Amino acid sequence: MTRHKVSLEEFHRMVEAGVFPEDSRLELVEGDLVEMSPIGKRHAAKVAKLTALFGPLVPQKAILFVQSPLVVGNSELYPDLALLKPRPDFYEERLPEAQDALLVVEVAETSLRHDLEVKLPLYAKAGVPEVWVVDLVREKVHVFRKPQGEGYGEGETLGPGLKLAFLGVEISTEELL
Repeated sequence: MTRHKVSLEEFHRMVEAGVFPEDSRLELVEGDLVEMSPIGKRHAAKVAKLTALFGPLVPQKAILFVQSPLVVGNSELYPDLALLKPRPDFYEERLPEAQDALLVVEVAETSLRHDLEVKLPLYAKAGVPEVWVVDLVREKVHVFRKPQGEGYGEGETLGPGLKLAFLGVEISTEELL
């Protein structure tokens, strides 16, 4: 059986040609098309809350991208939330890339293993400076900083009762969980 890898350009042409249904939830991961899990109500609520918490940063300190494409190496991922470097065109001229990201947040209800084992190494390799993975099942927030190769130099797991801060916004772990 022959396997065909899809390039970013091919993927974009397929999307523009309407090859996939409009409501498809696909990511391109190292040339493979991966169908993402459906979003549950708890997951959706946490993404909405994060959006509200980080909203005041826009557009002074960052551009808030919610469940939108981020080019990461040869992949096109859809993090639940990304804070991007400000640009006057709000990334209309080109999709944001890993070097444009200040923070990426993944909310995991059914996708923790995929987020930690597949997406996190891609974010690290591409140089995303900080990634939070919010584990709704175990009520933990995994925080990764200082990308080094396919991993992060700093990593910590936070439970309830602690705080995280980013660009002057302080968030308790309870708000994330």
